[in-house]
Amino acid sequence: MDAIELLKQQHREVEELFEQFEKAGDNDQMLMDVAARLADNLAAHATIEEKVFYPSVYVGPTMEKLQHAVEEHLSAKRVIADILEMDPTDAQFKAKVMVLQELIEHHVKEEEKDLFPKVKKLMTKEELAVIGEQMEVMFSELIQSQPRMQVPAETDEAAPLP
Repeated sequence: MDAIELLKQQHREVEELFEQFEKAGDNDQMLMDVAARLADNLAAHATIEEKVFYPSVYVGPTMEKLQHAVEEHLSAKRVIADILEMDPTDAQFKAKVMVLQELIEHHVKEEEKDLFPKVKKLMTKEELAVIGEQMEVMFSELIQSQPRMQVPAETDEAAPLP
C-alpha cells in the first residue's frame, strides 16, 4: 500500500474510534478502552509520520506544511497526555476527547486536501510504495507496545524535521 493510502486508511480508523467513543455514552470501561485505543493509534500514526513520511517528503512546497503538521501533532500529544492522566468519571474527560477530535479532524483535513496532493506531485508511485511499506512495518511494531505510554515524554517540543 502506498504511503498516502495507508495514512488515509488510518485516518478513517481513527474517525471510527471517535464514533465508538461517542456511542459509549456513560459506560466508563468502554470510554477508557476506546480512549486508550485512540491514544495508541494516534501515537503510532504520529510516529510513522514524523519518523518516515515527513522526512521523506520534506522538500520544496511541502516544507512549510510539514512544519505546521508537527506543531499540530504536538498540540494533539499534549491533549492525549492530559487524557491519559484522567478518569472517565472526571467532568472534563469527554470534553478533552472532543478537543482531541477537533484537533485531529483539522489536521486530517489539511493533510488530505493540501499536503497529500503536493506529495503525489513530488513522488513516484514506487517511492510512495516503499515509504508505505516502511510505515506499515513500523506501525505494526509500535501498535503492539502501547505507544500511548511514550506520548507524555513527547510534549515539550514538536518533532524535529530534517
